[in-house]
Amino acid sequence: MQTHARVVIVGGGCVGAGILYGLAKRGWTDVALLERTQLTAGSTWHAAGLIPSYARNINVGRMINKTIEIYEGLEAETGQPVGWHKCGQLRIANSRDRLDEFKSYMSVAEVQGMRAQLLTPDEARKLWPLLDNKDMLGALYHPDDGHIAPADVTHAMAKGARDLGAKVYLNTEVTGFKRTPGGEWLVQTNQGDITCEHVICATGNYARQTGALLGLDIPAIPILHQYWITEAVPEVVERKRAGRPEMPILRDEGFEGYLREEGDGLMFGPYERTANLKLFAEDGVPSWFGADLLEEDFEAVSWNWEQALQLVPALGRVGIKANVRGPFQMTADELPLMGPAWGLPNVWLAEGVPGGILWGGTIGYYLSERIVEGGNSLDTSDLDPRRFGDYANKAWTREKVREAWGTHAEQKYPGQDMPAARPQKTAPSYDRLTELGAVWGVLNGWEMPNWFARSGIEAKDQYSWRWTPKGNLVGEEVLAVRNAVGLVEMTPMTKFEVSGKGAAQWLDRIIANRLPAVGKVTLAHHLTPSGGVQAEYMVVRLAEDLFYLISTPRAERWNFDDLSRLLPADGSVSLKNVTNDRGCFTVVGPKAREVLQPLTEIDLSNENFPWFGVKTGSVALASDVRLLRVNYEGELGWELYHPLPYQRQLLDAILKEGEKHGMRLVGLHALESLRLEKSYRAMYRDMNPELNALESGLERFIRLDKGDFVGRDAVKKYKERNDQRRSVTLRIDTDGASTLANEGLYSNGKLVGRITSGGYGYALGHDIALALLPERFARPGTKLDVAILGEWKIAEVVPDSPYDPTSARARM
Repeated sequence: MQTHARVVIVGGGCVGAGILYGLAKRGWTDVALLERTQLTAGSTWHAAGLIPSYARNINVGRMINKTIEIYEGLEAETGQPVGWHKCGQLRIANSRDRLDEFKSYMSVAEVQGMRAQLLTPDEARKLWPLLDNKDMLGALYHPDDGHIAPADVTHAMAKGARDLGAKVYLNTEVTGFKRTPGGEWLVQTNQGDITCEHVICATGNYARQTGALLGLDIPAIPILHQYWITEAVPEVVERKRAGRPEMPILRDEGFEGYLREEGDGLMFGPYERTANLKLFAEDGVPSWFGADLLEEDFEAVSWNWEQALQLVPALGRVGIKANVRGPFQMTADELPLMGPAWGLPNVWLAEGVPGGILWGGTIGYYLSERIVEGGNSLDTSDLDPRRFGDYANKAWTREKVREAWGTHAEQKYPGQDMPAARPQKTAPSYDRLTELGAVWGVLNGWEMPNWFARSGIEAKDQYSWRWTPKGNLVGEEVLAVRNAVGLVEMTPMTKFEVSGKGAAQWLDRIIANRLPAVGKVTLAHHLTPSGGVQAEYMVVRLAEDLFYLISTPRAERWNFDDLSRLLPADGSVSLKNVTNDRGCFTVVGPKAREVLQPLTEIDLSNENFPWFGVKTGSVALASDVRLLRVNYEGELGWELYHPLPYQRQLLDAILKEGEKHGMRLVGLHALESLRLEKSYRAMYRDMNPELNALESGLERFIRLDKGDFVGRDAVKKYKERNDQRRSVTLRIDTDGASTLANEGLYSNGKLVGRITSGGYGYALGHDIALALLPERFARPGTKLDVAILGEWKIAEVVPDSPYDPTSARARM
């Protein structure tokens, strides 16, 4: 085995082979793949090989599309058969909610570049004549989906990479990793050591063990899945004899599983529910396990089988030929962990992949792009391993993985917060707010109120693709902020402190805005080298060399890791994560000053405490409270960052004073409406690493004349283009359902743009959306078409900040 390589990939399944192929195609051929036994030995060889493209998330859909594109070209490129069956996929809707889900998806399919059709029951039965479903309301059909031979496609990618000069070493088990004094990685194996610049972990069922060798707690655990293959089915045999095309892969929520042709028979893959779900190798993969299977567990899915027999009677007229039951990785959100490993330079993860055949091609493409090019051509944020914080320990992961796979086939809704492993992280306000009707959601492990139930209304969230009665209460919360005062629990916000003699100079070269003066606050963005938005911070300057940075809860581990990698080696800058040290309440609305002034000796007058100012002092009995005169709601208000031990008393004091002024408790759902009415952009939706900061409408926060900062050249280059896209605000008159995100926008029947986020503006009485459009469609007054649950609506471009466009109310 060679002793040096530019990149070492650990793991020889479909994902590892895909990365090897992706790097080689980009010209990095000094790459070595190390496989413990043989290629495909883990989960790959026994996979069902399905390639389903359905995903409402625009980025996930586009990534799956890339897998299909890569696989379809492999055989011609490598001469290696891959067993690609482009038979399509058919999903059956038996309920209004499922049909609503499919209708909503149809609004984003073309944006993703996917071909999809919404079929009537009769049209669906023509594609799947063996299906006897009398409850069907409709179906979703993807003609470009299919299934592929897992081992063949893996070997084809490995061959393609080897033909370009990459190396594969079999029977090579990695036993450890060491960082060399020169900053390289020494990978220890049973065949000797190999030194490299980059390490990529793609070890499937061994992810937690591999992570432990690097000091990482990988938030993934294998689950067990099984499928059966029947004897020859006469109807299938007859279809082949008649030259009929292969039936599409069938998914029916009636039996919660999939059916597809396999030879002359059928493959039936049911999904176990949480109560019956078995995990695998929670404490490590057994030493004897390799290309092995486990005993079938028919009892776990007996109900699926009984339902399938009712819906597809042909299944019951033939025998079973084989059972395949084996493990594959699962994460809490059923998405892979693809990207940088936190805290470890040049270590990359491609772990926790639920369906390596589906993801292998696209992970190979986009992870290699990230490593070679320094960034991605589309937003891969949803897969970044750092989206999970340190709350995602083994106990949490165990519960969430069981829930994720155990509810895989169940109906899901926009914004749904799943209940397993909760509550986990709670602020001291939790019990009191629960008493007051809080309906809880979760952000970065923290419990955070979504909305507040009033007396006589159950404090339980209401999920649907349409409006629900809770909207009336959310509307009341919004109007309380607009007309009186509201209190928002914002403790989960990510909070860092930056200090040291070099802090100001260091931070100034990272963010695109100018640093604030002492006692001031500014909104600033950390851009990628290509000009996208890596992070958004509220930057508070407490002293010449002390800064307080606030960002979205989801970004705690992510932003801390990114900033840590940029710290100077001389120790002149200190970065500290203080997220768990301080809570935050936002007191906001026209009467916010009247609520807070009796509780503090700090002068809150406009003259002494102007907009975007910060002061530190006592509020009620709480000491060392940092008051920021900023907020996400677009009204007069303050954010109160306080030491957590004071929180319960501070909450009671604010609520008591607030009673005199009509204060309402306000949740995240109202916050979303409030920020849309002000056209405030949301991280990872309206701005992200893919979109140039100017595309996201951030011009006023980008100071090209202040000196160099990350991404400055890319922003300047984009500004000089004559084909720019713009983030704009839309007004949409809706009834019964609202925009969500990623719906396509059309002019004269042609797709011209997409919505990035949207919802109902309760103070305005109509939907508000933020959208990405070419400049020629971005002028106020332009009218476009958008489909909401299959109904066409008019979307009109309006000036930004339709509510209080001059922010006069926030300056009061």
